[in-house]
Amino acid sequence: MTAAVRVPLTLGRGIATFSVFVVGYITANLIPLMIIAMVDDLGVTQTVAGAVLTGSLLATALVCLAATRWAAGRSRHLLGRVSLVVMAAGFGVAALVHSAPIACAAIIVGGIGAGGAVAVGGAALAALNNPNRVSGINGLVNRTAVTGVLALIPILGLHMTNAFGIVAVLALATVFTITWLPSAPAPAPAIDKDEDEPSAAHTRTPLPEGVTEKKLAVAGFSLLVLFAIWAIGEDSLWAVSGIMGAEHASLTEQQMGLALSLSTAGGIAAALVLTALGSRLGRTVPTAVLLGLGAALKLGSCLATDSTTYLVLIIAWNTVYAAAFIYVVAIAAALDSSGRWSAPLLGTYLVGSAFAPLFGTLVTGAVGYVAFGFVLAGISLALLVPIVWIARLSTRTERASALPGQDPAARHTTSVVV
Repeated sequence: MTAAVRVPLTLGRGIATFSVFVVGYITANLIPLMIIAMVDDLGVTQTVAGAVLTGSLLATALVCLAATRWAAGRSRHLLGRVSLVVMAAGFGVAALVHSAPIACAAIIVGGIGAGGAVAVGGAALAALNNPNRVSGINGLVNRTAVTGVLALIPILGLHMTNAFGIVAVLALATVFTITWLPSAPAPAPAIDKDEDEPSAAHTRTPLPEGVTEKKLAVAGFSLLVLFAIWAIGEDSLWAVSGIMGAEHASLTEQQMGLALSLSTAGGIAAALVLTALGSRLGRTVPTAVLLGLGAALKLGSCLATDSTTYLVLIIAWNTVYAAAFIYVVAIAAALDSSGRWSAPLLGTYLVGSAFAPLFGTLVTGAVGYVAFGFVLAGISLALLVPIVWIARLSTRTERASALPGQDPAARHTTSVVV
């Protein structure tokens, strides 16, 4: 049994990998602004706008899952280019043609292209050394880019031309970076000791002792399912956080706006810290701590009846959530350097996220906010053990995917490496 060898993070690889991942996922972050633009410019209702964007996100999720094989294989670069062009075309039409039927159909097409882009970005992350640091940098770039775009669109004007046009331009620009993406590692004959060291992109090394392809497949598939369930728990709290804060903790609209902005800042701070730490703390212990802390913060948020306490807990939870998300991405990337599990990871998250608002409103309506907190905490604690087990396995697999004599956690220092 073999595991593909990873390659160093260079400037070109970083630009391509982080750009395609961020652009593919950016639509999910812009939905609140896109809904307003659709209602104002297309004359559709909020319900219709929400349904169209939900359909676009589901298209992104399903295409991301379906495209995994190509994203993790030799078709990675072609898939990336085609997906970004489709994404740019779809959102470009939505930005320029203000006919409701045409624009709505184009938004779905844009979501289809985004799905392929997310799969390519996720797979490319796995090809790079030090999944912890790479995932941290990816999270940092994502949060920073989203914050910038969220601030830019209202300044330019909250219209279809800007809300969807900016995404189309970003997708088209990213097409030109695809050539720098790290290639998927390809199988090669075993290394002969007397031969020169082969290229990192085409080397195969033994899997860790006691680890089989079947065991890795079970771990990878389990992680995808667990991540979808985790998404339901996390995003269902976010979905009802506004109304729960107002009804249960007397939170004002101004305070909720503050919570949103500080939560974004907390996510950026978490990404910065994890990028700096790299693999120093490993993945197993931090993941366990973050999932346990997240459970406590979600429960505390649902128990809080004071607006200040609620505000602090929601911001803290969002910061922990961002850090946990980064670690799970790192676990998936470390399991297989071809991107077999990191490519579909965001797709499974989006599937779970799509059902989160329904889950949150149904549970809070049926049992109330306090009981909802115990349900969310229970979900996190139930997921903790299997995810931590997979994290331990990913660490062993990562060690096997380093070049002979190379520390997989090391940060390379040549002039072209970030």
